[in-house]
Amino acid sequence: MEHGRLFEAIREVLLADAEPEEEFTDLLRRDAFRIERIVSRGHASPPDFWYDQDRHEWVMVVQGRAGLRIEGEDETRELGPGDWVDIPARVRHRVEWTQEDPPTVWLAIHYR
Repeated sequence: MEHGRLFEAIREVLLADAEPEEEFTDLLRRDAFRIERIVSRGHASPPDFWYDQDRHEWVMVVQGRAGLRIEGEDETRELGPGDWVDIPARVRHRVEWTQEDPPTVWLAIHYR
């Protein structure tokens, strides 16, 4: 049996002297899925970059706010705590912006 804390180790990232990089942490990994915590602090996808993944991704904002752009949609989706999106494999998407303070904490499940 495994266990953990979703907000564990986030404080160390926030207290670092240098501007923190976006943090990706696998919380649980199995053959059919991966659960990941993402901590964003004012981060966004690079210009002209789109995620194009071979697995489905269910993603939820746990803390903070973010703008998620789905290719082909007219508007950026604004997500806040508790908002989630299930993104099918190969649907291109990008993060337009994330709230810096408090940092945006995401929970993502990548699955087949």
